[in-house]
Amino acid sequence: MATLILLNKPFQVLSQFSKSDSSDKATLADHIDIPNVYPAGRLDYDSEGLMLLTDNGALQNRIAHPDHKTFKSYWVQVEGIPNVASLEKLQTGLMLKDGLTKPAKASIIDEPNIWPRTPPIRERKEIPTTWLEIEISEGRNRQVRRMTAAIGHPTLRLIRHRIGEWTLDHLQPGQFKIIDVPTPTSPQRTRKPMRTSNDSARTKRNAPSRAFNDNRKSGNISPRKRR
Repeated sequence: MATLILLNKPFQVLSQFSKSDSSDKATLADHIDIPNVYPAGRLDYDSEGLMLLTDNGALQNRIAHPDHKTFKSYWVQVEGIPNVASLEKLQTGLMLKDGLTKPAKASIIDEPNIWPRTPPIRERKEIPTTWLEIEISEGRNRQVRRMTAAIGHPTLRLIRHRIGEWTLDHLQPGQFKIIDVPTPTSPQRTRKPMRTSNDSARTKRNAPSRAFNDNRKSGNISPRKRR
């Protein structure tokens, strides 16, 4: 079995553990104190929602590698009200600077039952906003934001709520839960999870005690206090 951590990444948190000497931006280390786990994919600093982390290289590859086409779903608050033609552009593919996007699922939804953002988005009284649900299988840099900008509706808030079969459920910002999942079968020997370049200097810490792990697996986790 492999360990999988489901984290609700808060707004303005880097999806890495290490902190740059020249930056005071919050990182995953401010919320997760478990050794030898690494992100399976990334989420932008100014985006919120589901991130997956694991201690298993094969599982990390299965989730994050584009060859496996893991679908990711987002709740996206945009400026204005997209019409049918605009939604069809998202659904059939858009030409961005780095090429044509694959067809996405896109629809207008009611405002989801979510936490308030701190700080809140800047709204203009004369311009309404709309919530969309967008599902993609790619992982280009800031792709969803660029897609909504391309149809004339800039993204104001972006929350990832699903990756493959895993969802946010009722996790609040900074909370996480730990589950055990089957290790993917592979003809190759299981690899250690890949570290990002920003996490290459992350030091190893002593593993938590069994009692600590059991408490973490209950799912009732509060965000780690910053020091």
